Amino acid sequence: MELNRRDFLQYAIGATASTMFFPWDIEAQSETPNIILVMADDHGWGDVGFNGHPTIKTPHLDAMAKNGMRLNRFYAAAPLCSPTRGSCLTGRYPWRFGILAAHTGGMRQAEITVAEIAKTKGYQTGFFGKWHLGWVKPDDDLTRGHYSPPEQHGFDESFATTSAVPTWNPTITPDSWQQSNQNRPGQPWKGGMPYVHNGVEVSDNMSGDDSRIIMDRAVPFIQNAVSKKKPFLSCIWFHTPHEPVVAGPEHRNMYAHLDEEKQHYYGSLTAMDEQIGRLRQTLRDLNIEKNTIVFFCSDNGPSGGATRKGVASAGPFKGHKHTMYEGGLRVPAVVEWPGHIAPNSASDAMCGTVDYFPTIAELLEDRTIEKKPRPIDGISLLPILKGAQTTRANPMFFGYRRLYQGIDGQALIDNQYKLLKRAKKDGGFELYDLQNDPAESHDLTKEKPELFAKMKAQMAEQDASCQRSRDGADYIY
Repeated sequence: MELNRRDFLQYAIGATASTMFFPWDIEAQSETPNIILVMADDHGWGDVGFNGHPTIKTPHLDAMAKNGMRLNRFYAAAPLCSPTRGSCLTGRYPWRFGILAAHTGGMRQAEITVAEIAKTKGYQTGFFGKWHLGWVKPDDDLTRGHYSPPEQHGFDESFATTSAVPTWNPTITPDSWQQSNQNRPGQPWKGGMPYVHNGVEVSDNMSGDDSRIIMDRAVPFIQNAVSKKKPFLSCIWFHTPHEPVVAGPEHRNMYAHLDEEKQHYYGSLTAMDEQIGRLRQTLRDLNIEKNTIVFFCSDNGPSGGATRKGVASAGPFKGHKHTMYEGGLRVPAVVEWPGHIAPNSASDAMCGTVDYFPTIAELLEDRTIEKKPRPIDGISLLPILKGAQTTRANPMFFGYRRLYQGIDGQALIDNQYKLLKRAKKDGGFELYDLQNDPAESHDLTKEKPELFAKMKAQMAEQDASCQRSRDGADYIY
């Protein structure tokens, strides 16, 4: 039987099976909750107050943690942006849908996203910020990727950029920027109109802090949905603190005693945190905070250059963006849902961005997720948020590949143990006991040859499964 895309979507989220069901008792919940996915860009695990940074001011994220749950072992699906972003929307490992690195493709039309399943339940859906899953302008003549904007993937409203912009005055190349012949200091950034709002290039309200510019569009979307008495799903994906990292005078002055790079980096994070506070206050002003679940995470670890300079921090973890070590994959994460998640709680359960889709599907459907005819790699986070689950039944798989540069990094984490294949050209393997060695300082490949062989075989099996998916096994033609 052949199904068109709409029929297939209804089939995929409406069927039942016994493979993925987690009970979740929502206290007297008469309606499904609003859902907000907030994401920072290149935000290190250690660069937030609730994970112990002594200097960076993030009072609103810290308040979220105090009022919700910290996810101490939350993983981005890849150590860089585009693959992770796709995993948030689909619940699938990025290698399944063919986005193996940044700028290497666009979200495939046949992929099912959280926005699409939310729309089947009557939700208003909105996307705001950095998309990086395809071009947002149909006439862009870019050398990599293709046109695949948010509105093609279930979002009713979108205010999006294709990729990075400066975190202050996002339409103008900063004076300090010296890394591209295409964007010269003081000149327009990527043509001067990087944002597209519902298909139209944006020129108004483009000055000042970029996080505020994004929230200026997200807040009215929420207010409008509430005025219509519609539930909503919103992705608010900041550019902060991805380079070019620039903070405005007010936020730089908060760190005037530090060097200039830290003033910009720390200041931009505090500016983003203020907008998260604005979001939280909006929910309270609208009296919907108890019926809104808010997730926060980063898309990967901190920039390597920033960590080497001592500006950014992965906390106690080794590595950074573009590496398969914990510093590249483990990111700050917190979830707030007043009245449903115990305040000031924390979980050490292994989880990540790939789990958003099944979590949202369970919130909306309150029943089994059907894994066929396509694999869903994530699990529902609801038992973890309830404190009922501390371990994961199956390993998590991660990857980052640019074969033309000899990059082919992979990782497999099975609760206690982690096998990684270095992203660099040597392709060597390392095995770590994360329970006793979270800093990944002692390689166990020679000490535990049987475990090494077992996990290496599991990694190869996941790689092959993902290749079958992206080569067409999961799609109807």
